[in-house]
Amino acid sequence: MVEAIPLDMAKELADAAEQRAEEIDNPMVIAVANAEGTLIVNRRMDTAWLGSIDIARNKAYTAACYELATDTLGEMAQPGESLYGIQNTNDDRMVIFGGGYPLHDDDELVGAIGVSGGAVEQDMDVAGSAVDRFDELS
Repeated sequence: MVEAIPLDMAKELADAAEQRAEEIDNPMVIAVANAEGTLIVNRRMDTAWLGSIDIARNKAYTAACYELATDTLGEMAQPGESLYGIQNTNDDRMVIFGGGYPLHDDDELVGAIGVSGGAVEQDMDVAGSAVDRFDELS
């Protein structure tokens, strides 16, 4: 069981995400955080958007804070839903669109991944490759 994501594992997750980003020819920013949402690894591929740095970090932070994928949180944050307006909390760090995933081992939160730099579907795809790698390692 993984109790906390060590640096070496965080690097492997970032490597998996970067490899997928290269496969789809879209430079990304990749952030891996611990269970408290604190950054472990932040990688910006050449020519990835500068604005994606904060977005990737905040996707990882959001996923860790709520133990939910950011797209799932986004569904719950729509007008009329129970978490409407949540994106305006926590110093505006909450992200309610796809690309952030919590990382669980034996139902325990151990970290999170956030990816930004493409269309939301691309961010989710690239982040998903890191989740798959985590599942292989844990």
